[in-house]
Amino acid sequence: MNGSLESSFPNLKPRNYKVTSPKSIEYNCIAWAANDTSACWWPDSFDLYYWPSGIERTETLETFIKVFESLFYNICDSGEFEEGFEKIAIYVKENKPTHAARQINAKYWTSKLGKDIDIKHEIGGVSDSVYGSISVFMKRHLSFTKLKNLA
Repeated sequence: MNGSLESSFPNLKPRNYKVTSPKSIEYNCIAWAANDTSACWWPDSFDLYYWPSGIERTETLETFIKVFESLFYNICDSGEFEEGFEKIAIYVKENKPTHAARQINAKYWTSKLGKDIDIKHEIGGVSDSVYGSISVFMKRHLSFTKLKNLA
């Protein structure tokens, strides 16, 4: 994907994104948004990928929201940066979740492009492309991230 990155994502321009890691098949965008680099997360019906127990394995926005709620995220109004909070954005295309990105700071978000590379990008960088558009923003207090890292 890296060779055709800007053709796959027309909103990405050299000035508004940066590749931050090499290709890796160990994890995907949902895992990356959840701060997990040890597994690919997807609600496939064959149990090929990791999916949190107790959450239905269906490709619906409601299911993806439940997954992030299980990680202490709550739906919020916008992707505007808020000190002390970590935010994610869930993308949808044709009524199906396709991607999730995690906010880094007031200007940048981070995305794992499938099983390819990770990039740092502006919020609109991967919108209106293969991933569709942002359907929901969610946030959690940074204290939950620190607690997870201690576990």
